[in-house]
Amino acid sequence: MSALRVPDLEDRGDLATFVGRAVRLDPAAIVRLRVSAGRVTAWVTTPFDVLATRSVPGTLEPGDVTAPATMLLAALSVERAATVDPGAGALWQGLLPPDDGWSAVDTVPAAELERLTERGLALAREHAGPLGPPASLLDQTVLTVSGAAGPAVKVPLRCLFALSGMGFLGASGDGEDEKVRVSATGTWMRLDARFGAVVRRRITALPLLT
Repeated sequence: MSALRVPDLEDRGDLATFVGRAVRLDPAAIVRLRVSAGRVTAWVTTPFDVLATRSVPGTLEPGDVTAPATMLLAALSVERAATVDPGAGALWQGLLPPDDGWSAVDTVPAAELERLTERGLALAREHAGPLGPPASLLDQTVLTVSGAAGPAVKVPLRCLFALSGMGFLGASGDGEDEKVRVSATGTWMRLDARFGAVVRRRITALPLLT
């Protein structure tokens, strides 16, 4: 049996909210938990082909667990204990981004991202088919962020949809002053907001030659 321990009640509530939003977006969402340096980082899949993540103080045994998000949500919301069994048996598809090698690019006002998201939602409703918005729309670059060094980071609409859908762009007391940090590696990009982050590969892996 796996054991997830998050001693603080508020931290457990934050993690439950995070997982609950993932389940609301996709009832079949998968969550992967990993522990490092006294913190448990949760990764969840989203229907936008973008990963979402949040970290809380805690411990995990074993140190890497993958489970259906519904199972973890039930454990956190029903049992509400400091130590719960997060579940197991799910298969994680794809790679996780690296822990190191990230470079800060710049910050973007959260309010601007919210405005871009609203315009994107209007377009998505206009062009949605039986399976939702077309991939060509989701892949459109809606923001290009440049830093003092390194190549510019192109942010596709799907990243903003994931950021908004996970509730990471919620209003705060300082409203217009809230910022979202953009960082990148050679093959990954990350948007860190006040309530969590979304991560996506910047370069698609090339198929093996046969």
